[in-house]
Amino acid sequence: MQNLVIVESPAKAHTIKSYLGSGYKVVASKGHVRDLPKSTLGIDVDNGFEAHYINIRGKGDLIKDLKKDAKNADKIYLATDPDREGEAISWHLAAALEIPEGKSKRITFNEITKTAVKDAIKKPRDIDMDLVNAQQARRIVDRIVGYKLSPFLWKTVRSGLSAGRVQSVATRIIVERENEIRNFDPKEYWTVDADLTTGKGKTFRASFFGMADEDVKTELRTGAEAAEVARAAETNPFVVRDVKKGRKIKNPAPPFTTSTLQQEASRKLNFQSQRTMRVAQELYEGINLGSALGGTQGLITYMRTDSLRIADEARDSARAYITEKFGPEYYPDKPRVYKSRSNSQDAHEAVRPSNPALDPATVKGFLSSDQYKLYRLIWNRFMASQMAGAELSTVQTDVLCGKYLYRASGYSVKFSGFMSLYEESTDEDENEENTKLPALTQGEKLIAEAVTPNQHFTEPPARYTEASLIKFLEEKGIGRPSTYTPIITIILSRGYVERDGKSLKPTPLGEVITKIMVEKFPDIVDYKFTASMEDKLDDVEHGSVPMLTVLDDFYSDFSKELDEAQKTLNPGDIEIPVEETDIICDKCGARMIVKEGKFGKFAACPNYPKCRNTQPLFKKKPEPPKETPKTDSGMKCDKCGADMVLRNGRYGNFWACSRYPECKNTKQITKGTGVKCPDCGSEIVIKYGKSRKMFYSCEKYPECKFSSWDMPTAEKCPVCGDMLLRKKGKNQLVCRNEKCGYKAADEEKEKEGQE
Repeated sequence: MQNLVIVESPAKAHTIKSYLGSGYKVVASKGHVRDLPKSTLGIDVDNGFEAHYINIRGKGDLIKDLKKDAKNADKIYLATDPDREGEAISWHLAAALEIPEGKSKRITFNEITKTAVKDAIKKPRDIDMDLVNAQQARRIVDRIVGYKLSPFLWKTVRSGLSAGRVQSVATRIIVERENEIRNFDPKEYWTVDADLTTGKGKTFRASFFGMADEDVKTELRTGAEAAEVARAAETNPFVVRDVKKGRKIKNPAPPFTTSTLQQEASRKLNFQSQRTMRVAQELYEGINLGSALGGTQGLITYMRTDSLRIADEARDSARAYITEKFGPEYYPDKPRVYKSRSNSQDAHEAVRPSNPALDPATVKGFLSSDQYKLYRLIWNRFMASQMAGAELSTVQTDVLCGKYLYRASGYSVKFSGFMSLYEESTDEDENEENTKLPALTQGEKLIAEAVTPNQHFTEPPARYTEASLIKFLEEKGIGRPSTYTPIITIILSRGYVERDGKSLKPTPLGEVITKIMVEKFPDIVDYKFTASMEDKLDDVEHGSVPMLTVLDDFYSDFSKELDEAQKTLNPGDIEIPVEETDIICDKCGARMIVKEGKFGKFAACPNYPKCRNTQPLFKKKPEPPKETPKTDSGMKCDKCGADMVLRNGRYGNFWACSRYPECKNTKQITKGTGVKCPDCGSEIVIKYGKSRKMFYSCEKYPECKFSSWDMPTAEKCPVCGDMLLRKKGKNQLVCRNEKCGYKAADEEKEKEGQE
């Protein structure tokens, strides 16, 4: 008999198995094994909201194998993710595998390291039904909204539409921002800049601030006002009124939460939230760092969190690293402690490196390009959050020109502190320039090289990006760390929102659906209502409010709104705006419109069904004619001595004997790579298999057995000296020797991508 540990992902199973040894079998459930049925509501709203769960289709064999493992095990540890969803998966596993009560225990760990996993095994607990019920309540509420509202939209708008609770709110946010932009009325304003030179020839720029006797910022509304300020320079000198010097301490940003990680990865790495969370999951579940660095281990703590709490061990490790690498002056007098938001669950620590001593440079060779970039971001942010503040020397100079006051300011870094490692980005332009001002004295006269009025117009608010939308959702208490990415993914996939570069903008369909939701279901898309629902789910998790109370309160109001909407809104009342194209129908002459089908958007004639003409929205550019290859290879058939000629077959071109079909000898077309075979020293060439899949092999194959799907390079592995291969589709170099396990970012490919 042995102990059985059930986790969610195979990658995590592999990592944990390496920690626990032969007495434990570690298997993966590959996510949920039970869920509500897709074909029906699956919730009995008249009988205590009883949920009808079924085994997920396609997981029958997996469940059968897990049942067998569970039956043969002495103890069963359910080690799914440490959140509501993970708790629910453990509960479903216990039911689906028919595990006897008392045989299974729940274990959790915030980081997948040997110490954390072994400590968790020593502290098993029962499944927390408050956590399970919080997850169930969310699932049931979302199922009721989706399955009750969607048929209503099919009848009143068009078939195939679907509605979601939090997704509808997110769509509304984006629609309202678009309306703000459309309704924005730009206002004119002016600035006046003076390029000034000191007696020693040093130059700097000062900007008009206001009237000299008021010392209050004055806005110039018209060109005439700006011209009047500029004309004063023709008859009045520029004189330094005063110079104010100061000292400013700038403190670091706190470590990452899920929200701030997604925002910063978008700004600094240009990662979409889905990509960020996928890579973070890989770093959490475990990376093989080779035997010298401790083998396979999770590099970051659990990445779905809204807490800023840091374990004492991690803080101590960071202090040791900072004082050793940077010096004791780079660590603050007191350890930094950050306070989480008032509505945070605080179930886990902040997102941080599991072992702060493993800096990005040390592990770079074992990570893919994306893994390295994200780990470096997380590591830098965490270490900077524990460092001393930066000391800035500030200077502000006021310059008089007659009755007008000009101002110039700047700063220099006196002590870099955390800024030597990391600085936080923002969505907005801060307009804070690090201007280097020359040494100035009170009463000093300056020479005006140029005084320039500049016209400006106020600009509308920017469209939301993924980063700014996630920030807004967090500020309003809408959703939780685990839901931000699914929210954005769903509204994009349903066609309610589309990307415009990095920005998110609503589609005509999204605007129509939002209008219906605001008019007929105001509670569902109300910001405060959605945030209060999250608070109620938190109360269920903490055991202070029963799940049925939350569901009863929600459904009683929702069902009334749905009944009223069905009475007042009829099919045909709502029309989706038509998006016209510049394409003219070549059959009837009408201007074609945009339609969306199974394979995406296309241009269709508006006179359907009389005219059924359709066209692709974007016509492919004609490909340049290919050069006709030479038919004579200059080679002789090694069977009959005749010439070899070029032929075209099912899988492309090849060399064939000119005496075919008497002689059926053929030869593949190969292309040299210039790289020597590591086994025999001959050249490695490009070949094609039967399915036209390209691979690399020694030109002396099959005498020499070297072959690879990945591109050979002339570079050697720094660990074992074997050949490095360039992975297909990834900016990554890996050692040919799989036992070595060396990986490194392909800097050459990354540079090509940037260019």
